[in-house]
Amino acid sequence: MATRHSHTAKRSRKRFRRQTRPGTPPGAVVPHPDAPPPLMRLVTYGSNDCSDREVGDLETITAQIKGAAVTWVDVNGLGDADVVMRVGELFGLHHLALEDVVNVHQRPKVELYGDHLFMIARALPHGHTDGSVQVAMFLGRDFVVSFRERDAVCLDAVHQRILAGKGKIRTYGADYLLYALLDAVIDDYFPALEKHGENLDRLDSLISAGAERNLISQVHQLRTDLLSVRRAIWPLRDAINALIRDSGDLISDETDLYLRDCYDHIIQIMDVIETDRELCSDLRDFYLTVVSNRMNQVMKFLTIIATLFMPLGFIAGLYGMNFNSAVSTWNMPELNWTFGYPFALALMAATATTLVLFFWRKGWLT
Repeated sequence: MATRHSHTAKRSRKRFRRQTRPGTPPGAVVPHPDAPPPLMRLVTYGSNDCSDREVGDLETITAQIKGAAVTWVDVNGLGDADVVMRVGELFGLHHLALEDVVNVHQRPKVELYGDHLFMIARALPHGHTDGSVQVAMFLGRDFVVSFRERDAVCLDAVHQRILAGKGKIRTYGADYLLYALLDAVIDDYFPALEKHGENLDRLDSLISAGAERNLISQVHQLRTDLLSVRRAIWPLRDAINALIRDSGDLISDETDLYLRDCYDHIIQIMDVIETDRELCSDLRDFYLTVVSNRMNQVMKFLTIIATLFMPLGFIAGLYGMNFNSAVSTWNMPELNWTFGYPFALALMAATATTLVLFFWRKGWLT
């Protein structure tokens, strides 16, 4: 029963509330009080060398990034406004962009700030479609700074590739690192949507086998999850397109080719989302059709029973009238017959049998 209840329980949607009051000066960095404390990781690399370490103070970052070909500072957790602001000061990040970093309700977008650009994407935590988390990224000439809201584990794969020296990532610049991070975020949608499609197929089979009461709520929840994913991925298409067209000289022509591949993946994801949304609507209609058909079968059975008993009730009511047969021979002479009672029962049985045969010939009993 606990498992069944878990399916029917409706997940509450978390509403975003800004931490700054109306009229607060722009650029105020006020993180959510429940945001986890930040964990910073510094990765510096070139074609022949690589350094990776967790850092607790910005002085370490300042000393390590000197002379590095590419620097990646990954901040996981946004619970400390001072850390966010100091990282921004170290790399010269715009204060308006830092405000958007801690306000994690942002839709995917790209903004150009002179010598660096700011981009927001939304990742699926742990490959689930029931919500998304914000990933904010800054791209400079030789650095990438990323801020994860929480649980954006897809970026860890890029970290492992850098350490292992796999692919071309260590032979390219910071713009390719930004592409690699975006590609990891986007590709993480595919297994989540595949799992979502499997759930839809499972519900289709369950509805076909016999609709249960809680299936409609599961279909509704899957459709709600798809809407959440659609809101996360749909603006990212325009953001990638803007990144290809309006990034200035921060992104090379060769990296533009890889970003086009990201754009193509987004189009594929959008096609899957639209197909699954239509399937959710079809499943909902199918469920209501199955329920309606079952109700019709019940009403059909009850109607047949009522129709069979209508003439039997008439016969029983006819012979239940209290006319005195001693006054007149026309007053129910059957009451004085020796086999009057068996005759009445036989008449009822013959009537019911005739009706059943008639229904069977008409195909109403199948």
